Amino acid sequence: MEPAPAKAKPQGRLLVSTPLDAKDELEERLERCVGIVQALTNGLSEREANDALTANVRNISLGLLLLSVPPQVLVLNVGSHLNLTVVVTTNEVLVCVQLVWLVRELVKSGVMGADGVIMTLLKQIAGGDISTKNLWLAESVLDILLEQKEWVLKSGMLIAMSVYTYLRLIVDHGAPNLLPLRQKEVDFCISMLREKFMDCLIIGRDLVRLLQNVARIPEMELLWRDLLHNPQVLSPQFTGVLQLLTARTSRKFLACRLTPDMETKLLFMTSRVRFGQQKRYQDWFQRQYLSTAESQSLRCDLIRYICGVVHPSNEVLSSDILPRWAIIGWLLTTCTSNVAASNAKLALFYDWLFFNPEKDSIMNIEPAILVMHHSMKPHPAITATLLDFMCRIIPHFFPPLESQVRQGVFNSLNFIMEKRVLAHLAPLFDNPKLDRELRSMLRERFPEFCSPPSPPTEVKMEESVSMEMDNHVLDKEESCYDNTEATFSDDEEEVNNKGKKREFRFHPIKEAVIEEPADITPWLDQLDDTMKEKVQQIQKTSDTETQCEVMQEIVDLILEEDFDTEQMSALASCLAELFKDHFRGEVLPEEITEESLEESVCKPVCLIFRNLVTMQEDNSGFSVLLDMLAELYQKQPKIGYHLLYYLKASKAANGKMMLYESFAQATALGDLHTCLMMDMKACQEDDVRLLCYLTPSIYSEFPDETLRSGELLNMIVAVIDSTQLQELMCHVMMGNLVMFRKDSVLNILIQSLEWETFEQYSTWQLFLAHSIPLETIIPILQHLKYKEHPEALSCLLLQLRREKPSEEMVKMVLSRPCHPEDQFATSILRHWATKYDDTLAENIKAQLIKNNNQPRKRQSLRSSSSKLAQLTLEQILEHMDNLRLSLSNTKNNFFTQTPILQALQHVQASCDEAHKMRFSDLFALAEEYEDSQTKPPKSRRKAPASSPRSRKGVAPPTNNEEESASSSGSEEEDSKPKAPKRKRKGSSAVGSDSD
Repeated sequence: MEPAPAKAKPQGRLLVSTPLDAKDELEERLERCVGIVQALTNGLSEREANDALTANVRNISLGLLLLSVPPQVLVLNVGSHLNLTVVVTTNEVLVCVQLVWLVRELVKSGVMGADGVIMTLLKQIAGGDISTKNLWLAESVLDILLEQKEWVLKSGMLIAMSVYTYLRLIVDHGAPNLLPLRQKEVDFCISMLREKFMDCLIIGRDLVRLLQNVARIPEMELLWRDLLHNPQVLSPQFTGVLQLLTARTSRKFLACRLTPDMETKLLFMTSRVRFGQQKRYQDWFQRQYLSTAESQSLRCDLIRYICGVVHPSNEVLSSDILPRWAIIGWLLTTCTSNVAASNAKLALFYDWLFFNPEKDSIMNIEPAILVMHHSMKPHPAITATLLDFMCRIIPHFFPPLESQVRQGVFNSLNFIMEKRVLAHLAPLFDNPKLDRELRSMLRERFPEFCSPPSPPTEVKMEESVSMEMDNHVLDKEESCYDNTEATFSDDEEEVNNKGKKREFRFHPIKEAVIEEPADITPWLDQLDDTMKEKVQQIQKTSDTETQCEVMQEIVDLILEEDFDTEQMSALASCLAELFKDHFRGEVLPEEITEESLEESVCKPVCLIFRNLVTMQEDNSGFSVLLDMLAELYQKQPKIGYHLLYYLKASKAANGKMMLYESFAQATALGDLHTCLMMDMKACQEDDVRLLCYLTPSIYSEFPDETLRSGELLNMIVAVIDSTQLQELMCHVMMGNLVMFRKDSVLNILIQSLEWETFEQYSTWQLFLAHSIPLETIIPILQHLKYKEHPEALSCLLLQLRREKPSEEMVKMVLSRPCHPEDQFATSILRHWATKYDDTLAENIKAQLIKNNNQPRKRQSLRSSSSKLAQLTLEQILEHMDNLRLSLSNTKNNFFTQTPILQALQHVQASCDEAHKMRFSDLFALAEEYEDSQTKPPKSRRKAPASSPRSRKGVAPPTNNEEESASSSGSEEEDSKPKAPKRKRKGSSAVGSDSD
């Protein structure tokens, strides 16, 4: 028998290195962890190994992951303590087989959090990818789910996520060699859908989309028929497919079909890449993920993700960042098969089909309309095919629900108009670039949004996009999907752009707009000869002064008694077309002086304003001019905020701001509030400087329309920069601007909790500039959650710091639910305990006694202001205990005050044993106070303040005792055996600190 060979030095598990190579830090760390695990478990029984691993749990997570020989399953009994975050984040450098093995063992052992790890692995499975690695991962995770089915059935979210993932992957696995895997996926999905349909129902409408794609598979066809015609078979609570289609799909499901790397790249393009510089990024993305025939199906996942998940902030929307519609347009142009193109279009319009303005978001339907709008000039074929699809999907999507689909598409278009995503739909639906048959079909399907044939409205500026403020990119639309001159942006340029958004955004427009002669021929024949001559004079000259003179003559003709009002619409169309240049760019002068303001309102359109200002309202010509202005407003919506600017800037209009109310009532809207908000929205989209300039006058002249809600405030804070915010605050401080009043400020601040971070901070800064008592808005504390509303909490915390605590303030602070991560209540109570200890003590005593005496049945009789967060005795005690711990290492003597000790004594006498045990350290203070009471009631006031201190001063506790007291305060459940002794230690700690 040959002697055994010498034992070779073990090679690295991650890297093979030579003696000359430096050791890899990560590999060394992992090897140490492996050594620890092996040293802990070698030669031990199962119980001993389990105890050893539990005691050293911090060091074993990576060791278990790297072991090439699977350790005993017993080690996973301590899996609930493993640092799974470290495991997951390190998986990129570890062998996939070992990772999947570890996850399988975690699932077998029922480790808490294992379902989250499975969902992380599901996200790693790429759609449109049939590479060996991706197929192996898909099958491995599916095997885990099938093997541990009973465990899977315990998690509704895991069921839904798994079904959503594998329904999508089935489409990719149609090749003959992949049929066994596809059959396993089909069987799994059918099993979950039939056994746990209500758990799958949370997916929403995209579940129907995915099932529709696989409905021709025989087993799936049976399920599909039951879904459509026999829904009760799936679940008694399921009423039919309409129930699914009206439910919006959660972002979680849409995001789970993109790998983390795809998601990162896509988010980078939509948040960092400038429009016009996207080609190199798109080319890279296409080479990486979209270059194979199988990847055609991935485009649907990307489009659904962009529509449903990527909802840019207002700051991004108002910048020159690559808009969502441009990426979707690029994805549509890269579809090479009819099936993929049809599915991509369905993915784009899917939220339109059953759109409900009360439940669904404008951001989900906005990309589709913008793709069509912006593709009309550079890629009319894309616009035509999308419009054709939108028309044909109504009767063909599901004939029994044709009326609901028609209503959903109508709701979408109506909401798009209402939100001013596009000012008009007629230029899109009735465009000469579309073929006659398509235009006819659009008129038939959507007569409400089509107009008689007319010259196209100015698209470049008039149809401002409220959600995707992309006016700055009009010169780039020719190459919006494939710009060849892509370069990295200049960091310095981005820095210099801060605070000058409007200048940057509108500068390219001034260079890029191609002037085309105004075509007013269709309307000229509707004018009488005299009016036609005047209009043609304006058309022939470019001199502003001459145009103003002729415009005054036109106004005089309008005011004549024999003026035919039937030609007013045609005249308004002519003027809107002739003066379209006046509505481009910025209105407000760069340098604001009396001379520059007067010069800025010397435009032909302003002649109508000037004549209205000089007239009396009872003059017959006044109503005629208002009607003329209302007609012009229909053709050119920007006329509204131009009128507001004139009324503020012109000396002739001084004190005549209320003329705007007459104008609003004369428009088709007929309502001051609606008209004002729409005009300020249009102003916000076009010129932020002008918006800030108009703000003081709008708030002072129309307080009932501006102060009753946060609509206008949100428009302002959504676009202003820090300089403009500071200017508005100065206006408030000087008394020129009032943006809040007591009766509505609370509701507005509550509305602002849904806004973006900078918008909220700006709102609070503007509020604090006013002199409104903080008690007016202190009830907002009931609405604030520490994870969801950090902006409001931080602003409120700093303001409360400056206030002396009132009873209502203390009550609201104590009403906050206690949470280990929420330090708001403790921090402000600690500050008050330091600065206003007497006042705080009296207020806390009042709340303690009040809540201790109040029967439980009276909880429902509390005022409406406290329904959101009812104050309970347990809450007060929890906050006080947190405060005690916070003050334990200071010399603060807050808990030696008579009111606090009396209140604790009062509560201790009547509370149950559970509370006495839980708050034993707190009640220890009351026991010592009771022991020290040797004087009559009149002289009790000084006793607790001196007695505990004098007694503790003689025999101060040792450091060990203080540490024991500190630990006893945090370990509430460990106080049963030695409750009395621990109470003494708790009180000693507080007492010694006060020394």
